[in-house]
Amino acid sequence: MQRRFLLQTLASLAGTAALAPGLMAQTRPQVEVWKDPDCGCCKDWISHLQANGFQVKVHDSGNAQARSRLGVPDKLGSCHTAQVGGYALEGHVPAREIARLLKERPKAVGLAVPGMPIGSPGMDGAVYGGRKDAYDVLLIQAGGTAKVYQRYPGA
Repeated sequence: MQRRFLLQTLASLAGTAALAPGLMAQTRPQVEVWKDPDCGCCKDWISHLQANGFQVKVHDSGNAQARSRLGVPDKLGSCHTAQVGGYALEGHVPAREIARLLKERPKAVGLAVPGMPIGSPGMDGAVYGGRKDAYDVLLIQAGGTAKVYQRYPGA
């Protein structure tokens, strides 16, 4: 009797494990990205997001239009624009700050890392030799103003 119970329990757990990847995919936030099709750093940023549990849908055009539509000021622009959970993302925003944004849900347009700071996610490849420049992740507010959301020191 105990053996039968053990076998039933193991079979049940095996079925649950088979469903787990599908359940995980349903709970991971989806980031929609607009970028240039030939931009390597954008591809690296997307890989960073995926490695940190985000699903990513990619459009290889429409970056400037997405930036305008989502309310990101041009002065905060970078090489790619994204959207997640009703927020805009501009540039090489670390996955950690995106997760924090989605948890805290501040009243804001979204987050931006203006320019392409070396050492930020996607701009941290071997070609940079471990260089890490200081940069800020900015919280974009209505009306185009921004304030520092998180500081990343250089190395």
